[in-house]
Amino acid sequence: MGVEIERKYLVTSDAWRTAAHAVIPMAQGYLNDTASIDSGAQKASVRVRIQGDQAFLNMKSREIGHTRQEFDYPIPVEDARALLALCVGGLIDKRRHLVGHGGLLWEVDEFLGDNAGLVVAEVELASADQAIDLPEWVGEEVTDQVRYYNLALAAKPYNRW
Repeated sequence: MGVEIERKYLVTSDAWRTAAHAVIPMAQGYLNDTASIDSGAQKASVRVRIQGDQAFLNMKSREIGHTRQEFDYPIPVEDARALLALCVGGLIDKRRHLVGHGGLLWEVDEFLGDNAGLVVAEVELASADQAIDLPEWVGEEVTDQVRYYNLALAAKPYNRW
């Protein structure tokens, strides 16, 4: 079983761009929706993601906060394309920029499409109490704000807030 410990922040400037060492295009969708999670009918989001030339099926438990169970499995890209056509809600289109800072790898997600204008930075940690040297380009922490979860952005995109 995998456990993800992640913190999420809004990005306040473009200063991260000069430190980005890679960019990965991503398209993802969900086979379940926020209503099934919120009602308790399901306890995990089920995501399909194509990132670059790879694809994954991912399940993530629905706990608010920085620690969740996560299961991630590689699948053929052709299968991922077929599964994306079965997804509910909108699809998430984004570019993930990888940025090293303070000995950690930051993932800066620049959203496109209906979520254009939203830029968030995530960092995965080894433990929930791990100290973080915050880059100067991050602002408010939104780890506990559900509307910034990709599942929620698929249902209610940033341009409809």
